[in-house]
Amino acid sequence: MLKPELQVKFLQHLNRKKRTEEGFTLIELLVVVIIIGVLAAIALPSLLGQVNKAKQSEAKNYVGASNRAQQAYYLEYQLFASSLPALQVGIKNQTDNYSYAINGGGYSSGTIPNPYAQIKAVARKNALKSYYGVAGTTVGDVATSEALTVAVACESLSPTTAVANSTNYLTCDNNYTTLAR
Repeated sequence: MLKPELQVKFLQHLNRKKRTEEGFTLIELLVVVIIIGVLAAIALPSLLGQVNKAKQSEAKNYVGASNRAQQAYYLEYQLFASSLPALQVGIKNQTDNYSYAINGGGYSSGTIPNPYAQIKAVARKNALKSYYGVAGTTVGDVATSEALTVAVACESLSPTTAVANSTNYLTCDNNYTTLAR
């Protein structure tokens, strides 16, 4: 057991030592800031890429849903829809990221139905890819002349804010790739 005077001096020494050693040194703080900066520089580009992929999934889903809706519409009415409201799938003409429109469908002249309908998903932001889908008919069995509906969904190879009109419902045009797996 220590004498009371030594105990007091020892406690004072520990108390003084504790006060002077509180906090972090400047070098420790700089190291932490540099590590956080390096991690942010690595993670940020990956994060931004994921944000664009999420925005593009909206267009992929809408194009696929529109193609399927066009095929169902054709089975019921023997022609393709010429407007988004006619499909009744709840797709708006415009969202924050894309503008949607149908090219074709309806009647081409008089009572002759258009043999195809194209849904366009045109990017409204330069960093996003554009999409389109085309639904059309082809003759299945030659003997019965039954009409089959076929569709293709296409993605631009690089970001673009334009989609050309397309009547090809079997393959994608140049500068586009199919979304089929």
